[in-house]
Amino acid sequence: MKTISQAVTEYIKTKPFLSSALSDGIINLTSLSRQIKPEIEDILRKEVNHGAIVMALNRLSINLEFQHTHRIIKVLKKIGDITVRSNLVDYNFKVSDSLLVNQSSLLKNLDASKNNFYTSSRGVDECNIVVSSNLSALVEEKLSEEYCYSKTENLCSISFKLPEENVSIPGIYYFVFQKLSWDGINVSQIISTSNEFTILVNEEEVDKAFSIINRLKSI
Repeated sequence: MKTISQAVTEYIKTKPFLSSALSDGIINLTSLSRQIKPEIEDILRKEVNHGAIVMALNRLSINLEFQHTHRIIKVLKKIGDITVRSNLVDYNFKVSDSLLVNQSSLLKNLDASKNNFYTSSRGVDECNIVVSSNLSALVEEKLSEEYCYSKTENLCSISFKLPEENVSIPGIYYFVFQKLSWDGINVSQIISTSNEFTILVNEEEVDKAFSIINRLKSI
């Protein structure tokens, strides 16, 4: 039979935002216990008093289960330079037998200038190509035979480097997305390598998004 502590842990694990706020110590445990009491009683199939739930929440907030947050923060404090690029366009193409050939033709004609931005990511059925706006005409010329699902303009990218240990610590990206989500930032596209991370946002949100990511260094 499950204990109250086990039931509370099981419930909190299904609520990522709640678990992070709990580990940060920004939740009134008494109020939280009242809110989750019905769910805990459903899990245990018996009546439970608020005090027992509060005690379980208090133990959970300092439990090893939440110490990963501190590991994440240590990594984020080592974020390298943050680079912002504006005037980007995101194309979403249908994957076809000819797409790779036409994309190769596009790459051969790209100017090697560092001022130009180009990245591509391919899934099973879709391929996204993000370029500087001045390359739009070239993309549309070389891929004119391809079916384009969508074209999104007026985007900005925010790129930053993470220390190598980021690949062995779960929750790094979630932590970043959580902060952006809490401030209402809509992420249009995500581009990542092992140690570099880039998000695309609308131009009107780039200043706010940059400020949020920059603050991660000083959490």
